Amino acid sequence: MQMRILAVLGLFVLTTCARAGEADRTADVSTNKPPKWESSLAFGLALTSGNSDTLLTTAAFKSRRKSAENEFGFGVDGAYGENNSVKNNETLHGVGQWNHLFTERGYGYFNVEGLHDGIADLQYRFTLGPGAGYYFIKTTNTALAGEFGPSIIFQRLGGVDTSYGSLRLADRFEHKLSAGARVWERAEILPQVTKFENFLVNAEVGAEAALTKTFSLQVTLQDNFVNQPAPGRKDNDVKLISSLVYRF
Repeated sequence: MQMRILAVLGLFVLTTCARAGEADRTADVSTNKPPKWESSLAFGLALTSGNSDTLLTTAAFKSRRKSAENEFGFGVDGAYGENNSVKNNETLHGVGQWNHLFTERGYGYFNVEGLHDGIADLQYRFTLGPGAGYYFIKTTNTALAGEFGPSIIFQRLGGVDTSYGSLRLADRFEHKLSAGARVWERAEILPQVTKFENFLVNAEVGAEAALTKTFSLQVTLQDNFVNQPAPGRKDNDVKLISSLVYRF
């Protein structure tokens, strides 16, 4: 039944995205000012040697485009770390979201997200689903939006395959302090529909300051909480990441 729902949702998203893209292309011809993709690459590296030999590398790619009717956002990031030659960090994460604005502030969305965390014994977790969102604040420098909708989760945790329906309640905030400087926050909670005590919480806060027109420094705090982790694993993972960012 869930596979049928996914197939219908996938067909709906592909069809609607194609129509949205065609609408954007039509608007682009009339205004001769196509919406621009804003992309960035971020790299982080930490090394210590002596009494403790540690290595931590992080990398992230993000891209987004906004028009009057549609907003697209994609991203992929990963981290790998060792402590005295023992692996202590191994993650790969990807996310994509499309928003279609029905009014200046109200929109519908479709979100897809995937995560691998070798240390947490999470082979994979895929989350996808539609929903509705609303911009409570939408100005040139500040945006605050809330989102709500159903999701389907497929995962292999601790070597066990499970799938279930969940709800998704999320918020997104961003504020530009000055040219090239900004702060942001994102958070979501996903409780299982039939078992509310089983839930996920993902949160991120960050700050960025420009060095030049294309390079900036970024500090990000990420928190991933799993109420029912794999056997022998902790329920909370926190990362504090400093990165050099290249924008293009």
